[in-house]
Amino acid sequence: MLTEDLHSDAQALLPGRTTAAGATRRTALQAALGLGYAAAAAPVMAQTAIATPADGLTAGEVSYTVGGFKVPAYRAAPAGKTGLPVVLVVQEIFGVHEYIADTCRRFAKAGYLAIAPQFYARQGDAAQYTDIAKLMAELVAKVPDAQVMADLDGAVQWATANGGDAARVGITGFCWGGRITWLYAAHGPVKAGVAWYGRLVGQASELTPKHPVDIAPILKAPVLGLYGEKDGGIPLDTVDKMKAALAQGSPQARASQFVVYPDAPHAFHADYRPSYRKDAAEDGWKRALAWFKQHGV
Repeated sequence: MLTEDLHSDAQALLPGRTTAAGATRRTALQAALGLGYAAAAAPVMAQTAIATPADGLTAGEVSYTVGGFKVPAYRAAPAGKTGLPVVLVVQEIFGVHEYIADTCRRFAKAGYLAIAPQFYARQGDAAQYTDIAKLMAELVAKVPDAQVMADLDGAVQWATANGGDAARVGITGFCWGGRITWLYAAHGPVKAGVAWYGRLVGQASELTPKHPVDIAPILKAPVLGLYGEKDGGIPLDTVDKMKAALAQGSPQARASQFVVYPDAPHAFHADYRPSYRKDAAEDGWKRALAWFKQHGV
């Protein structure tokens, strides 16, 4: 499964070098949270990368403890406000870097408390890797789903103790995080999810015992799946398999929906990468916000 996620992300990357603009965005927080653009995701497309200002927001690093480990996270929220709806933002394979932080700020500008935990922190620092294959083999492949579910539970607890509304929690994620979004919708206390091009099928393993198609019938929250027709790593027949599994499931499973964007590749929302497709990304964002609102987040 994890090697399939690698294939999906590799399809969206082109050979090249990180731009000067991308290099200057790497900050002192990168060691903890991967901020600045992930080196393994080069080249950074500075001309399309969105930079959302933090004015009017409380934004930056926080941490919370799960099983004795201090989990670093990036959070953004409207300054001085409480009782906020919460969105859990789940990273791509590259960890919590500038793109994920910016996505949190976009949600905060829309009125949410957004929090993005660094799920790899126990295993290592994604920012130190320049090679995707090594990143996957030495870091990502060692992260258990059970650890991620527990860290998301901890993020919900932190958020709802720091200005978030426990009755209005949603989750969204990209690629690696899209898969996690489906899994957490069957596990955790969320009212809705939005999965961006997350893998739906895969081989069971000790660390990844279930995949979205396996847990589809028991979803506790409806999920909107946003996928690309030209995604080289996620065949459309797997979307059909997921739809069939959802149709046999809980009311929340049956309420889940898919949007497949014609001609869009994997990672079409990733504005800092060559895979970015502006029209699909902007439409997906509008649909995501509407989905959360529709389902009470």
